[in-house]
Amino acid sequence: MDIKKDKNGMVRITNSNIKYAETSSELMTIFEEGSKNRHTASTKMNSESSRSHLVIGIIIESTNLATGNKINGKLSLVDLAGSERAAKTGASAAQLKEAQSINKSLSALGDVIAALSSEQSFIPYRNNKLTMLMQDSLGGNAKTLMFVNISPADYNTDETLVSLTYASRVKLITNDAKKNAESKEIARLKGIIDKLKQGETAEEEDDSAK
Repeated sequence: MDIKKDKNGMVRITNSNIKYAETSSELMTIFEEGSKNRHTASTKMNSESSRSHLVIGIIIESTNLATGNKINGKLSLVDLAGSERAAKTGASAAQLKEAQSINKSLSALGDVIAALSSEQSFIPYRNNKLTMLMQDSLGGNAKTLMFVNISPADYNTDETLVSLTYASRVKLITNDAKKNAESKEIARLKGIIDKLKQGETAEEEDDSAK
């Protein structure tokens, strides 16, 4: 699936299904449905090891009933699978291939974080599907929070240091977050444009039927 950014800098996935929720319970149902799609498997280190990353994007739109102004934003909930060492996990052939993909994507994410935290002019988002998907979660108009789960065992010190290095770099990223707002008049004009487009589509269908 193609991953692209719209004119407002929001990441969109071509031909993806957008599900609508008007209540918190409806949203939770969709959230649980998305979580079920995540692949897990048992390894020597974890009985329910994540074999993929999980990204859930929530697009929120609110309308001021007094002025008609609309504000929209996107909340991305990203649960990253941890980096792995085959000697520790005892991964099977299929799991080893998954681990290689996970480690490759995390390495690409590390490069993006390093570039953003040092304010480089070029940010290598396009090096991996994960970093393309997380463009609007890290740079541009985003505020980013990273929660790190680490092991208290000495045996996992190396993994713990890698995770903490990730988090310390994210803390250095500075963005100019702004509201995505539009006036009542802009919303009205967009509505007119949408209706005109729908009319053109209907006319095209009629012509093809003839």
